[in-house]
Amino acid sequence: MNWYNVGKIVNTHGIRGEVRVMSRTDFPEERYAKGARLGLFMPGEKEPVMLTVASRRAHKNFDLLTFEGHTSINDVEKYRDGILKVPDEDLGELEEGEFYYHEIIGCTVVDQEGREIGKVTEVLETGANDVWAVKPPEGKMHYIPYIEDVVLEVDTEKGRIVIDPIEGLLS
Repeated sequence: MNWYNVGKIVNTHGIRGEVRVMSRTDFPEERYAKGARLGLFMPGEKEPVMLTVASRRAHKNFDLLTFEGHTSINDVEKYRDGILKVPDEDLGELEEGEFYYHEIIGCTVVDQEGREIGKVTEVLETGANDVWAVKPPEGKMHYIPYIEDVVLEVDTEKGRIVIDPIEGLLS
C-alpha cells in the first residue's frame, strides 16, 4: 500500500489532546473531517499508528486536530514530529487538469521539439498558480509556472510534460 503525506504534527495545543498540524494537502476539510482515518508515521518507524479524527479547526496557519481516544496532552505529546498520511485508495478523483504532487514529481519535462529540459523535483505553491522546480541534466534549476500558456500537455502515465518555454523562462 502506498501512503501520501497530508500533514505534519508540529506541536501540541492546550491540554485537551489537540495537536497543531502543518497541512500539506489542498483538501484539509476532507482529509481532517470528523471520522477521517489517518496513518501517523513517526520518525524511524515503518508501521503507522492509525488515528481517527475527532475534531478539526483552523488556527492561524495551522489545523488543530483531536483524535478519538486521545483526550489529554499526555496522549498526544508522543506524536510530535509525526507525519500524517492517507492510503492511495483514499485519494479520490481530481478534475481535469488537476494532479497530485506525486504524479508530477519525477516527470520529464520537454519542449515542443522533444528536447529534454529536466525532471520535476518539487511543486511550489505560490498562490496564483503552482510552480514546478525542474532540474536539468546539468546547470541550474528551472522554475516552470503551471499555466495554460506554458504547460501544453501533461501525461502522468508516461511521466512526460510538454511545455512551450516563453522567452526568458529557461535562462
